[in-house]
This record gives sequence, C-alpha cells and structure tokens, in this order.
Amino acid sequence: MRRCLLFGLPALLIGVALQSATLQRLSISDMARKSTTIVRARISGSYTAQHGSLIYTHYKAAVSEAWKGSAAAVDFAVPGGVLAPYRQTVSGAPRLTTGAEYVLFLWTGPSGLTQVMGLSQGVLNVVQDKNGDLMATRAAATELMLDSRGQPVNDQPISIRLSDLRTQVRGTLEVAQ
Repeated sequence: MRRCLLFGLPALLIGVALQSATLQRLSISDMARKSTTIVRARISGSYTAQHGSLIYTHYKAAVSEAWKGSAAAVDFAVPGGVLAPYRQTVSGAPRLTTGAEYVLFLWTGPSGLTQVMGLSQGVLNVVQDKNGDLMATRAAATELMLDSRGQPVNDQPISIRLSDLRTQVRGTLEVAQ
C-alpha cells in the first residue's frame, strides 16, 4: 500500500496538472514575431517519445512553403500522447492528422526541441472552401485564455484566406526587421 501511494500519488498529481492549461492569447502577428519557423506543410508521420516525465508526440511534415526560416521538412513535438501503457493528455495541445495540411507556427527552444507556438493557437488547418479558395482555419481554444495584462478573454475562431494570412505574416516580419 505504501509503495502504491509513493508512486501512484505523484503520477496522479502529474495527471491532474496536465488536465488544465492557461494560454496567453497570441495574435497572428505575435506568433509570427515569436516563431523561429513558419511553414505550410503536410504531416507525413508521427511517433511518441518520453522526455523526462513527459510524453511528446513528434510529427514529421513535408514543407510546401516556408514563410519564416527555410526547410524542406520539419520535425516538431507536441506535448502529450500514448507511450504504452501510459497516456498523457495536455489541455490545449493540438491534434494533428497524418496527410492533413497545416500552417505551423513553430519555435525551437534552448534544448533544441521544436514545438508549436501557443499550443493549438499555432496550428491552422489548410482547407478548400466551397468556392475553391484555400483557407487557414482553427477553432476557438476552449482552455482558459489570458490577454497580455493577465485578464481572462475568450478566444475567437480563425478563418482567413491562405493568401491573406501569408501577406499578413510577411508584412509582420518585414516590420519586425
């Protein structure tokens, strides 16, 4: 019983801590400035790995357009995943689909691990609308979100023509230089 409490309680606390997240609301311009890489890419595969006490799902993506940085392919990690027999779920982490196309706002930290900027905020689905226009979309985040002053705010869904998003990102990057 003591062993169960010794090992089970920390695991339970980690599981509880990972269930909720507080996100800072980031605009497209914020993400463009803070990202080390911004790409339009198609997910080509994934695998899970453990880093310390956390499980990450690692994605490989073939790049069709690099808006910031340059790469033919990117590898990045999203917190959470399944590494038998364990499952870690991180609130706010995006779920990506192999074969799907996305605009990805990525950042590489000092450890060398590349991740998505702002969790689900940094992933926009590339889809074709009924008129044949390519659109970048994402649903509103459901997690607690704070503005830059620490005040709670509601996130809004994004639906923007891909060409308009590209122009906005490039304009932000030109001003930042």
